[in-house]
Amino acid sequence: MFEFDQYLGFLAFLTILTIGFWLMIFLLTFVIPYWVFGSAIERFKEIKEERKEKRALESR
Repeated sequence: MFEFDQYLGFLAFLTILTIGFWLMIFLLTFVIPYWVFGSAIERFKEIKEERKEKRALESR
């Protein structure tokens, strides 16, 4: 029927598949939104600084 090597290969496959699944869930729910929203917030801060500097130069 099945040999022990095949069983170990199947367990290794399931382990890798499970680790990949949970890594994908972690990346999609935490890392990528953190990265996207963090960069957007930083960009908005830069735009705000640029506007502030532009207004300071115009008022002189």
